[in-house]
Amino acid sequence: MSILEQLTKMDRVPEHYRELALDEKRERIWAIKKRLGKRLFIPGHHYQRDEVIEFADATGDSLQLAQLSQDNKDAEYIVFCGVHFMAETADMLTTDEQHVILPDLKAGCSMADMADIDQTEYAWTILQDMFSDTILPLTYVNSTAAIKAFCGRYGGATVTSSNAKKMVEWAFTQKERLLFLPDQHLGRNTAYDLGIRLDEMAVWDPINRKLEFEGDFERVKVILWKGHCSVHEKFTVPQIEQFRQNSPDTSVIVHPECPYEVVQAADLNGSTHYIIETIRKAKSGTSWAVGTEMNLVNRLAQQFPDKKIVSLNPTMCPCLTMNRIDIDHLLWSLEELEKGNLHYPITVESNTTKEACLALERMLERK
Repeated sequence: MSILEQLTKMDRVPEHYRELALDEKRERIWAIKKRLGKRLFIPGHHYQRDEVIEFADATGDSLQLAQLSQDNKDAEYIVFCGVHFMAETADMLTTDEQHVILPDLKAGCSMADMADIDQTEYAWTILQDMFSDTILPLTYVNSTAAIKAFCGRYGGATVTSSNAKKMVEWAFTQKERLLFLPDQHLGRNTAYDLGIRLDEMAVWDPINRKLEFEGDFERVKVILWKGHCSVHEKFTVPQIEQFRQNSPDTSVIVHPECPYEVVQAADLNGSTHYIIETIRKAKSGTSWAVGTEMNLVNRLAQQFPDKKIVSLNPTMCPCLTMNRIDIDHLLWSLEELEKGNLHYPITVESNTTKEACLALERMLERK
């Protein structure tokens, strides 16, 4: 049996959970939350299913939830309803006495998986030969602990979609060039907004192990890792044009993980928090086409019924990996926890934690 087959079998929800009525599942979870009280903290990312968000003690973006976990000194168990890299960050920021649990080990992020540490260290060696010691690495928080640690080791930092501009500006006070991991679109959109031309940006292809750039390498200011969000890359300019034609009063707002052309064509772009706040503050009766994950778009439509809120791509499915955790996995995880089984704990080894926290701290110092 392969490792993947073993993992799939190990992570399969016992059949009796599937057979329970929804109301009983909900009652069991609420009862466990009541029994564990402050010892249990359930953070839920904005992109999670409604059936999971119902039980979240806090909702937010990945770093925000990790910081809330860090601040919650009463919580012995942090059952993180998100994906693997988020649980890693929570583990790095919390104490050794606190346990971070991910209800489904297959809840991951395709973008984070597009930059592994072996690929990154190889790229760094080649880029150092090409550009010498002129590059500072920055990584989106949507990356593995190992990539965050890499940036910490070489003087770099993490960024969020909210503070990317500030961090890119800081990076250029440190070095002549920057390497932006793992999302090329956030890197490109941010650098362009700061006045860096597209012909000053190169792309590192980790699969073919080469730098994509035409012309004199000395002109390169930004090296973008060839990674992307599988959800946000599905939004297109023709979708925006269709809304312009069929619903000219609809405002288009997208996440900066979308391709450059989409961000340029949209009316507004910004982080998940920015999207939520913009729609919350919008006038009643306004119409919005939103280019981000479907679970969040649907939730916004429910929360603000006085506004028309639809997805920029109405046929899009929710993110497959972000959508892994369901009520069955959550209940299974919590019941195992009450039996004394940590199911499944996420732990980051100490040296990786130390170096990754350097990258996080350099960012947080500039908030």
